[in-house]
Parts: sequence; C-alpha cells; structure tokens
Amino acid sequence: MSKKGYLLLANGQLFEGRLRGAEKSVMAELVFNTAMTGYMETLTDPSYAGQIVIQTFPAIGNYGVIPPDFESDAPRLSGYIVRELCDEPNNFRCVGKLNDFLVERGIPCLTGVDTRALTRILRSEGVMNAAILTEKPENLDEVTAQLKALAFHPSVQAATCKEVLPAKGQGRYHVVLWDFGAKANIERELEKRGCAVTCVPADTTCEEILSLNPDGVMISNGPGDPQDNVAAISELQALCRHGIPLFGICLGHQLMALSQGGATVKLKYGHRGGNQPAKDVKTGLSYMTSQNHGFAVDLDSLPENASLRFINGNDGTCEGIDYVDMPAFSVQFHPEACGGPLDTRFLFDRFIALMGGNKGCR
Repeated sequence: MSKKGYLLLANGQLFEGRLRGAEKSVMAELVFNTAMTGYMETLTDPSYAGQIVIQTFPAIGNYGVIPPDFESDAPRLSGYIVRELCDEPNNFRCVGKLNDFLVERGIPCLTGVDTRALTRILRSEGVMNAAILTEKPENLDEVTAQLKALAFHPSVQAATCKEVLPAKGQGRYHVVLWDFGAKANIERELEKRGCAVTCVPADTTCEEILSLNPDGVMISNGPGDPQDNVAAISELQALCRHGIPLFGICLGHQLMALSQGGATVKLKYGHRGGNQPAKDVKTGLSYMTSQNHGFAVDLDSLPENASLRFINGNDGTCEGIDYVDMPAFSVQFHPEACGGPLDTRFLFDRFIALMGGNKGCR
C-alpha cells in the first residue's frame, strides 16, 4: 500500500492522496491537461519542464509504457497528478508499468486526488504554484508563503539538445530543426515528407544555421516564457532577413512574433489537451488540435507583416500567423500531435511547398 502524500496549493488549499512514483517533495507551477489519451507523450513533452501536470481524464496508465511513443529521451516535468493510476496495463506494445517508469525517472506522482476539483480551482483562479509533499506540513501558512514567493522560469536550456546532431533521414530537402525543446514527432513528420533533418541547440546563431545550407528552418516548441529568450529572438530576427522558408510551432510561433515586433501575454490557465478548436480565418474551417502552452501572441500587437490565420475557437486568442513579406508561417497548436488529433498535419505539406514542393497545399 502506498503512503499518504499531499498537494498544497499557493492559495492555501491542501489535498490528500496516495504517493506513487518517486517518493520526494517538489514545488512547481501547477497546470492541467484535458487529453483523454497520450499520457506518455505528455510525460515526455519537453514543454512541461518545471511544471506539475494534472491529467483530467480519471484513469491513467492503462496501456502501460510504450517507448516508441516518447516525445523526448526523458521526462522534464516536475510532478504528476492523476485520479487513478493503473497497475495492470494491457496493450501489445506495453513494456512496463507507468508507476515503475515514474520511479525510475524520479517523477513523484500523487493519486486518489479529486482532479475535477483541482481543475475547477485553476480555471477559476488561474495556474498557480503548488507542492507535492511526502509529509503533511506542520505550518501550512509558512509553506504557502514560500510557494507564493517562488518564481519559476523554466529554461529552454533544460530541454534543448546540447550540440548539433547529425542529419537524420534522407530526401530532397534539408531542414534545420531549431530545438527549444522539440517533440520527437516534429522530426518524424518532416522525415515522412522527404526531409533530412539536422537538429541544432537553442543557442545556435543565425550564421551557424546559414552555414548548414538549409532549405527550410523549423522553430520548435519548448518550455517557459517566450520573452526570456532574448538572444534567440535576435538571431531569429536576423534569420528572417534571408528569405529562408520558416515554420514555427508553439514556442516557435511566439518567438517568430516577438522577432517581428509583436508581444506575448500569459494566459489565465493556458491551453493544454487534445481537444482545442482552432479556426482558420481564411477558409472558415475549424480543426481539432492538440495544444500545450501558457502564453499567447497578443492579437493587439501583431506587426504589420503579420496576417492572422488561426484563432482559438473557445477564447479567440491567436493560434496562427502568416507572414506576408517572407516565406514563413507559424501556429500555436501542434500539427504533429501524437496521439492526435491529426486534423492539421497538412501544415507540414505547406512547409514543404514553401521549400519548392507541391504547390497545391493549403
């Protein structure tokens, strides 16, 4: 039988549950994900660096651990909260139990918690700092004050590759993947479309990227506040002047806007899950998308060369931009999403078209 564990919110509320995974205490920003599937992709998404993630779907771990579905080599999140953690997974691809994975990777997990109540708190009050604790705190006020005072600034340096990696895949096009915490399926989708992909670290300069002679550059997702990446924004601004096809996803979308003089804002509780509607304002079509972000491009700050392409169907925030003076576009959502939805995979074909491929792409 697992021991008791606790979740303390920065607003002073305390929840009791059962401690699974690694038995250790952590403090981080508390967020929620509404996806019904894809928990392994969530756990290994580098964009969750420095966060405790609540899964709103009540049963997690039922198909176990499946390494081919990993989005990175290791989890970057600080903690995990689920209603029920399955100890008897059943899937032909399963290689182990989720709890064992969490123990091995040092991720504390709190189960038996009312995740619906937690989610309602965050939707009402906004994301906040929280602590998973192995012992009930003797002085709640003292720990709560500590939580309120902590400022978490997850860095892309904790999620990016450490050096330029040899090109993977073969094909007509050479794409540089500028890695700010890239999900592995971005590279897979490019390789499927005949691209050789060279992954470069977040601190790579414009000149270093140009020296690789790319046909296009993919600017990846990643953790943290986009405005913290001052050097990368400057290098991206320089890269935009060279007319190379560019495609930004999530953090990459925000960095593109910042490089052109736009601004970003922090959302109250963000968009995290596999059921976010994004409307194409050009065609009028709406798509189901996977999203994971706490910041958004400020619609009131769009630069003159930016044409709004997608908006969020729920709150109207900016979800995509086409740039009218260069071969570049970006989206806030994840067209590469695994395990889905697959509605917007065509955006990779659009990127191929910018590099000289099929001109019929949307």
